[in-house]
Amino acid sequence: MTPHDTLLPGQKPCTQADATAAGATAAQPAADDGRESGRAGDLPVTQLPVHLAIIMDGNGRWAQARNLPREAGHKAGAEAVRAVVTECRRLGIRHLTLYTFSSENWNRPKAEISALFSLLLEFLRRELPRLEEQGIALRVLGDLDGLPLAQRTALRHAIKRTADGPHMVLNLALNYGSRAELVRAMRSFLHDGARPEDITEESLAQRLYTAGQPDPDLLIRTSGEQRLSNYLLYQCAYSELYFTQVAWPDFDAAQLRLALEAYAARSRRFGKTQEQIDAH
Repeated sequence: MTPHDTLLPGQKPCTQADATAAGATAAQPAADDGRESGRAGDLPVTQLPVHLAIIMDGNGRWAQARNLPREAGHKAGAEAVRAVVTECRRLGIRHLTLYTFSSENWNRPKAEISALFSLLLEFLRRELPRLEEQGIALRVLGDLDGLPLAQRTALRHAIKRTADGPHMVLNLALNYGSRAELVRAMRSFLHDGARPEDITEESLAQRLYTAGQPDPDLLIRTSGEQRLSNYLLYQCAYSELYFTQVAWPDFDAAQLRLALEAYAARSRRFGKTQEQIDAH
């Protein structure tokens, strides 16, 4: 179920320089948003990201390294999705966004696309009761109408069934591209007859797929690549970036803990000096 070699508001877009500078580790204490008090192992809840975004990369390469078809890698990647969602819910991470199928992934072989969408249906069928039980609200970022009928029907059903989930939001970025998302937002301004002064960072953020949700505090990309791949470019302006060589099917709760520990060790200054941060 994951594609960027698997698959997968607002400020200024992230740059490649930002990504390079971020290195292969992750960020600072996230603000306390009223989550239950407690600790995730040795990591205080207040140091966890409120919003975690992941580019799930490496399914195909994972399979090829084992002389398996790429579809086997995607199936193993779907199991990793289940494990990471469960762990994030247990830890108290309130928003999790997974890059599941990009708008560019339509260029993949038809057989692989078909396998991915079959996995999506299987995932929804199997995991919907679990999402409801755990209080997880499912949402889709992307052009839902552009997906095949069976998948968009199943997704709309799951979104409706889980809409009142109070504990966590699980965003699946499906048929998603960040540049197209920004174009869509600007077209909506024009359609509404907006004046130049009506266009602000805040009003733009409210026209993105992530409207009403906080920006990602931490973005993880697996399998060694160090780029954003047209993913949440506007929303990730101040996200901490964490890159790991581990392929997505092997990214488990222990790997997630490493990323979260690296995030907790960082200082997020948002343009301020460290002395200003320490004074508060």
